Amino acid sequence: MAAGLVARKAGMTQIFAEDGAAVPVTVLTVEPCRVVALRTAEKDGYDAIQVGFGVAPRFQTRAVQGHYAKQGQDAMRSLKEFRLNKGESFELGQELTAEMFSVGQKIDVSGTSKGHGFSGVMKRYDFGGGRATHGAEKTHRQMGSTGQCQWPGRVFPGKKMPGHYGDVRITTQNLTIVRIDAEAGRILVKGAVPGAKTGYVELRPAVKGA
Repeated sequence: MAAGLVARKAGMTQIFAEDGAAVPVTVLTVEPCRVVALRTAEKDGYDAIQVGFGVAPRFQTRAVQGHYAKQGQDAMRSLKEFRLNKGESFELGQELTAEMFSVGQKIDVSGTSKGHGFSGVMKRYDFGGGRATHGAEKTHRQMGSTGQCQWPGRVFPGKKMPGHYGDVRITTQNLTIVRIDAEAGRILVKGAVPGAKTGYVELRPAVKGA
């Protein structure tokens, strides 16, 4: 039974299926994860577990130290909550491992996408840009017209323009687990997941998966 798990993206590689087909996979490393707090419908209005993961930093605020002390748990790097479905139950201090999931299971992976800073429309929205020759000057990568002239005489809200690109939360749904190495704490997921290497991602059972 898996409410959720936090893992770190190690990178991408490929494995070969039984029929010889090359399958692109993302390697996810499960670092120490532990249930550090329980949320109940009676007390908090919802059922969930609060999971601590990673190695605790050297310095933490007193508020964070007090939270761990109140629960009687050792400090960890960060905290993340996962909602529980009806019938799911976990114990305080329970260790969460890669064995919570199974090979062939569909999962949803959430993470923060790579940040690209301030980007133009060709990179941000895949615009075609201007002409390369025939008199084009300083307009090769520009967006072109932003609207109309006399009427309505304004730029419509939501117009695609240059701006900040990336560094947003993304969830990729219905990814298939193709291999689990419980001893090494690795999960191999078919396809790509959000974020850069060494970034943390959250794994949950697929909401829409069959």
